[in-house]
Formats: sequence, structure tokens, C-alpha cells
Amino acid sequence: MRVLLMMVFVLGIFYGRTQELYVFSEPASNMPARSFAWKETFKGLYNASDGRNESRYTTEGMFALNKNLMLHAATGFSDMYSGGMQWESAKLYGKYRFFSQDGLYSHFRMAAFAEGSLSRNKALYDELSLDGDQTGVQAGIIATKLLHKLAVSSTISLTEILQSSRWDKTVLLAVPYQAVNYSVSAGYLVLPKAYTNYNQTNLNLYVELLGQNAVDTKRHYIDIAPAAQLIFNSEAKLNMGYRFQVDGNMNRMSEMSWLISFEWLFLGR
Repeated sequence: MRVLLMMVFVLGIFYGRTQELYVFSEPASNMPARSFAWKETFKGLYNASDGRNESRYTTEGMFALNKNLMLHAATGFSDMYSGGMQWESAKLYGKYRFFSQDGLYSHFRMAAFAEGSLSRNKALYDELSLDGDQTGVQAGIIATKLLHKLAVSSTISLTEILQSSRWDKTVLLAVPYQAVNYSVSAGYLVLPKAYTNYNQTNLNLYVELLGQNAVDTKRHYIDIAPAAQLIFNSEAKLNMGYRFQVDGNMNRMSEMSWLISFEWLFLGR
């Protein structure tokens, strides 16, 4: 019941003008066909167990082969599992839009995605993440609804961690290796009040509910992540978000984190 009430809160608080360019999750829609995007992301957090601030820097390239298929490749550096900054991980992501129902000022789209990551880190925490933390695979379904300028999106996926410790019977650390992830995202466009040209700066506000339930242990978390986004000349995007836990019993590196990213879009010719 608590999760259901939180989802209703997320859907209701941002009823207004929006775009489906979420900060912490992916929509079912893709970039324009044959376009390319370059993204730089900074994630920061305070690790209470280590007693220090830690950070991760990720570089990501995204390419839309056509209107239905999109591919990502990313690599990152961090000091979250070491005393200093070092190369940490690489990741590949693919998304295929298999359903689209378009209307005037509205559409409904669904997509399937899969990703795989290779990380040098050991599985030390309950939270499962392929954003640099662990080696593993993930697959899921995304559904996104746009109604005039309101966009709501939901994702459900399964993550499998493939660390060598999963099959090592001598390892006593009882961390999860399989989890169900879910999210509900919504937001609205604050500025401009009316479009006159594509060079106007957009200000979008978002809120996302992000959750995870471990399959092999009785552990979970639920986060809320508000964010702001500026879009310049319809081709450059600045994201700023803050994520914090509202419920859960997982042992996590941190229950709060902040994110800043900048993305450039190069349209295909």
C-alpha cells in the first residue's frame, strides 16, 4: 500500500506541461533516427561507512539506428571502491521500441531494453546497479504515455549480478545477486510558456520514484528523485537531480546522492 500511495503521489504532483526526457530513467521513445548524442555525467555521494565524499564520472555515447532501435555505450571512472580515482567499468545498452500509438498531441509507446556491464568492483552492498558498481545483465520493459504536454513513464526490469563471488561457496558475504527494479516518472515544462522558435531555452521539472526488491533476500529500497532540466537550442541538455531513500532495509553505499549531467545531440543528415 505504501508503494502504491507513493506512485499516486508521483503521478499527481506534476500534472502539467512536460517532456519525456527523464533524468534518472529512460523513456520508451528514442532519439531521432540516425542521430548521435554524447553525455557526461557526475554522480556524488557521502559514504558513511568510509566517512568521505565519493564520486563517479561517466562518458556515454548514444546512437539511434532508426526510429525504433537505439544503442548506448558507456565507460566510467570513480573513487567509490578505492582510495583514488581509477577506471571502473564499461556498459552496453540497447532499446527497441516495439509499439507506438500516435495521435494529435498524444502517444503511447512501449519498448524493451537489455544491458550488460563489466566492472572491476567486488559485490559489497545489497543494492544492485550496473552503473559502475557490479558486473551483470539487466532486461526490462518501458511504457510511456504522452497526453498533450504531460508525460508519464513506467519501467520494470530484472537484474542479474554475475560477480565470481556468486558461485564461490567460500564467500560468506550474503549480498543479493538478483533483483526486480521498477520506476514511475513524471514532470512538466515550466518555460517557455509559449513556443516561438526552437532556440528558446526550456526548463523542465521532474520527479521519479525508483525502487528495487531483491529476489534472493528480503531486502528492498524505495527512492524519490526530484530533478531540473535545461534544454538549449533543442540540442544541449543540462540535468541536475537529487535522489534520496524514503523506505528500505538494504545495506547501500549511500541512501542519498546527487547527479549532474550534460548531453549534446547531433542530428543525422
